[in-house]
Amino acid sequence: MFSFNGYYLVDIFASIMLMKRYFIQLSYNGTAYHGWQVQANTLLTVQQTVNEMLSRLLNEPVSVMGCGRTDTGVHATDYYAHFDTSVDLFADEAKWIFKFNHALPSDIAIHKILKVRENANARFDAVGRTYKYFINRKKDPFNVNTACFIYGDLNVLEMNKASGVLFDFIDFSAFAKSNTQTGTNLCKLYFAEWKVENDLLIFTISADRFLRNMVRAIVGTMLEVGKGKITIEEFREIIESKSRSNAGLSAVACGLYLSKVEYPKDYFNG
Repeated sequence: MFSFNGYYLVDIFASIMLMKRYFIQLSYNGTAYHGWQVQANTLLTVQQTVNEMLSRLLNEPVSVMGCGRTDTGVHATDYYAHFDTSVDLFADEAKWIFKFNHALPSDIAIHKILKVRENANARFDAVGRTYKYFINRKKDPFNVNTACFIYGDLNVLEMNKASGVLFDFIDFSAFAKSNTQTGTNLCKLYFAEWKVENDLLIFTISADRFLRNMVRAIVGTMLEVGKGKITIEEFREIIESKSRSNAGLSAVACGLYLSKVEYPKDYFNG
């Protein structure tokens, strides 16, 4: 009998007829991974790790689709992915969550299994996303890979003025990674603000969608404003130019978190 990666083809065909779609809510520390998405040149991605765990425990080939890409070293506190399986996960949801987490490394955690319709899509059905960027103003050896450390004064008032400028635009080509297959660089922003919490400076930004590397490019350019290297008017001119070469360097990945993903009302009622 023919087999594929250890699975007999007759079993695969039979299980396809019984497939159900599930969402999982998870979080991960991205320090050890080359981002979310499976890559040909490395096995160290979050998606690859989750795929291997699910395939092993469910005893059938499983491939998850995530709600978006995160780059090397970027974290997620609220992330969603969908996959299909013939196994009834709701027969004992708590048991499966325990088994999944026991099999995963300590830097990835699954929090919920969610019921959705058969054609639900974690990536394309999301209607909003929120990112947070953490800057540590005081050197902390226990926060090395989970926040960006910046020494020196930053003018937070001016950085928040720059946040306000963002709402005058929908084309964020100036903050988009070059040579991507993105069809459009248009995004609708809902929220953007810098806030000081003790020794942390936190930037929160929400939109219907984000371009690859967009948040880190925005943060890096706003830091130029905070350091007095560019003015608010120059910040506006950078966005108007639609040229990535005019914007600042991308802020380091370790400070960035995907912190919230939103779906339509009643989406998870199955």
